[in-house]
Amino acid sequence: MKQLITGDEAIARGAWEAGVRFAAGYPGTPSTEILENVATYPEIHSEWAPNEKTALESAIGASIAGARSLAAMKHVGLNVAADPFFTFAYIGVNGGAVVITADEPGQFSSQNEQDNRNYAKAAMVPMFEPADSQECKDMLIEAYEISEKHDIPVLLRMTTRVCHSKSMVSQGERRDVPIKPYVKNIKKYVAVPANARPMKVKIQQNFELLKEYSNNCQWNRTEYGDTSIGIICSGDCYLYAREVFGENASYLKLGFTNPLPDQLIGEFAEKVDHIYILEENDPYLEQHVRALGIVCDGKNIFPLNGEMTPEVIRRVVFGEQYPLDEELQKVVVPRPPTLCAGCPHRGFFYELGKRKKIMVSGDIGCYTLASGAPYNAMETTVCMGASISLGHGAQQVFDMVEGEKPRVISVIGDSTFFHTGINSLLNAAYNRSNLITVVLDNRITAMTGQQENPGSGYTIAREVTEAVNIEALVRAMGIKNVRTINPNKLEQVNEALDWALGMQEPTVLITRWPCALKKQAPWDLEEFQGAFTETYFVDESVCIGCRKCTRTGCPAVVFQFDKKKSSIDPDKCVGCSVCAQVCPVQAIQKVEA
Repeated sequence: MKQLITGDEAIARGAWEAGVRFAAGYPGTPSTEILENVATYPEIHSEWAPNEKTALESAIGASIAGARSLAAMKHVGLNVAADPFFTFAYIGVNGGAVVITADEPGQFSSQNEQDNRNYAKAAMVPMFEPADSQECKDMLIEAYEISEKHDIPVLLRMTTRVCHSKSMVSQGERRDVPIKPYVKNIKKYVAVPANARPMKVKIQQNFELLKEYSNNCQWNRTEYGDTSIGIICSGDCYLYAREVFGENASYLKLGFTNPLPDQLIGEFAEKVDHIYILEENDPYLEQHVRALGIVCDGKNIFPLNGEMTPEVIRRVVFGEQYPLDEELQKVVVPRPPTLCAGCPHRGFFYELGKRKKIMVSGDIGCYTLASGAPYNAMETTVCMGASISLGHGAQQVFDMVEGEKPRVISVIGDSTFFHTGINSLLNAAYNRSNLITVVLDNRITAMTGQQENPGSGYTIAREVTEAVNIEALVRAMGIKNVRTINPNKLEQVNEALDWALGMQEPTVLITRWPCALKKQAPWDLEEFQGAFTETYFVDESVCIGCRKCTRTGCPAVVFQFDKKKSSIDPDKCVGCSVCAQVCPVQAIQKVEA
C-alpha cells in the first residue's frame, strides 16, 4: 500500500517499521511533526522533553538499555544537544540510535541558518540525507542497521522542504526488534579519559569501514544522461536539479554523505565535462570534491545561503528568471507576522513598550514579535533561554555606571523557561542579580503548534501529569520577590512593573493567561472562567478616530479610513478587552449576550 505523506510523517512511519521503542524530542519547526506522528504509534514510547539535550540523553539511555531509540530536533536544537551527541559517538550503542536534525535553509522561523552536516563531520558519525518522503522512511530503517553494525549513532539530516513536502510512500510491516540485554560495561559506557582514548581510535577505524559502504550503497548512485553537465547533489537539491536539467545532465545523487564516496565521485568526474555542486547552506560537498582535485562550480557562483530552488539554479546557470506578475504585485499587501487576536502577550507588551530607561532582553517564542511595531518592546534575541543570562550580564554592567542606572527586563515564555531558562534564572539568583525576569506563561508551547510541556498538565500522549508550578519553582531558587498577574488587565500590569522596578534584587513577574488558540484543559476552564467567551464592538457615535486602539496591534481592530472610525471584527475578537481599556472615550464596549 502507498500513501501520500510528508517527510516528517515518513520518519515516524520508518521508526515504527524499524522496531523503534523509544523516541524523544523538543518541538521546533520544521521537526515538530516527527514526534507528534511517532506518538500515534502505541508500540513506541514517545516523550516531549524539556529541551533537546535531555531528549538525546534519554534516547542514549534507551539505547544503552537495549532498545532502538530516536531523538528529533530542529537544527539549532542540536547545538543544545551537542554535548551528549559527541560523547555518544565515542561510547556507541546497544540498541540502534538515530538523531534527526531538521535544518532550515532560508530561515523561515529560526535565528540562524546553520548547516548541521558539519556536526556529522566533526563527530565522525555516519549521516543520511533523504530527498523525499520515501527516502526518509527507507533511510531511517537503514540507519538503524548501520548504527548497530558499526556500534555508533547515526545522524539523519532533513531540510524544511523534505520535512513538509508530500510524496508517495510504500508502507511496510513493523519489525519486531527485541530489546537487547543490558550488560554492565564500564570501559564502554563511562567516558573518562582512560576509556575515551581507545573509543576515539574505534571511531576512526569505523570511519574507514564506512567509506566502503559509502562507495557501494544504494543511497549514492549515478544517473547518466547528457554528460556535458554533471550534477553532484544531496537531499532535496537532487529534485530541484532534476526539475531544471531533466535528461540534459548527469547526476551523482548522494544520500549517504558522511563519509563521502571518494571512489564514486572520482569515477563520475571522469565521465562528465563540467560539474556543478548543488547544495544548501555550506559548501560541505564542494570542499570535499575540490580536496580530491576535481574542478567544479559551487558556492563560487551559487548563493551561500537560502534554498537552492529551481528558480535559483535557472538564474545562475542559464540567466533565466520568471517574470513577476505585475497585476498580482499590485494587489498583494505585505503582511508582517503579528500576535493573534486575544494573545495574552499583547497587553503586557503594549504597556512595557511605553517604559523608558529600560532594556528588554528577549527570547524565542511568539512574543519575539514584540520587537517590532507597534510595541518595539524587545531589544535582543539570541537563543533559547538567553534572555535571562544575557539580561543578567547586561544588568551587572549597567550597575557599574555612575548616576541613574538602566534596568534590564528579561522576558521568556513558559516552554522556553522550562527548556533552558531555569538554569539561567538560577544563575541570576545565585549571583544576586538586580534583574527583573518576566515569565510569559500562556499555558502551552504555542509558537510551534500547541505542544504540551512540563507546565501544561499533559504528556505528549495526553496523559495527565503533574504540572510544574512556576511561581513555586522560582521561589525554590531563593527569589523572594515574585508576583503572578493577568496580562490582559493593564492596570495590574503597570502596577506590577512599578513594583518590580522598585526592587534592588532578583524579581520575577509571571503573566498567566492561556493562549487564545489553546484547547482548554478542565483545570484551565476552572482557573480562567469566562475566558474567550466575550466580544467587543466600537460605538461609532462615540469613537473620535484617535486610533489608539489600533496601537495595541490586535488584528481584530481595524481603522476605517473612509469613516475615520475604528471597528472590531466579531469573528476575530475573543474578548481580551485590551482595546477597551486603551480607548480614552469608552467607545469600545462589550457585546451583551
